[in-house]
This record gives sequence, structure tokens and C-alpha cells, in this order.
Amino acid sequence: MRRWLGIPGIALAAAIAAVGCSGDSAERERTIREEAAKAAAQAKPAVEEAGRAVKAAVDGAKEGWENGTKPTIGLNSASEDDLTGLPGIGKHEAKRIIAGRPYHDKHDLVSKRILSASAYEKLKDDVSVK
Repeated sequence: MRRWLGIPGIALAAAIAAVGCSGDSAERERTIREEAAKAAAQAKPAVEEAGRAVKAAVDGAKEGWENGTKPTIGLNSASEDDLTGLPGIGKHEAKRIIAGRPYHDKHDLVSKRILSASAYEKLKDDVSVK
């Protein structure tokens, strides 16, 4: 038998084979129904676990897709207009970022005292050092 049938499938096949030998049709149907119910009850936890695994995989793929397609702004090459498009960055902050170049790491914005730590947290995923 195929692997996906598993124990519930084998139990159902055995019940059908065993019942097939008896002559009473109503008894045979009742036995088949009972064995099918038992097989479904045994399979339910595995099916539920598989559903949770599929949902986790879909959520992970969605997160990866969203994070992977987001372009970042290069701190060493961005224009003032590019920088003002970042969260919490106005013209004054953009000019300070440009004046503080070059950056070797995006956290240099905090270590060079260009931005506060809280302002940096808002935009750290949107910038890079290219």
C-alpha cells in the first residue's frame, strides 16, 4: 500500500476485507462505517499538525517575500530627497546625514551622533551602506 494510507488506511482495508466475507449487508455497512470513523479519528491529529506546518511555511514564505523585495537607501550615495523619504527624516536630518559621510556601517548614524537611537530604530531596516 502507499505510504499516505498509513495505519488508518490499513485498518480500513482489513475491516472491509473481513466484513466482505459475511452475508449480512446491514451489518457489513455498520462495520465499515465504524471502522471508517475510527480511521478518521486516528488520522485527525496528524492532519491538524500538517495544517499547522503548512500555515507556518506559508507565513515564513510571506515574511521572506516581503522582506526580500524591500529596497534600501544607501547612506553614502542617497540624495537629500531620497533621505527625506525615510521615516522621521526631514531636510535638516538629511543634510546632517549627507555631511556625516562616509559611513562604514549604518549604525554610524548613532555613533557619529547624526541621529538619536530612537530615530535610528525607525529607519534601520530601510537603509544600507553600499
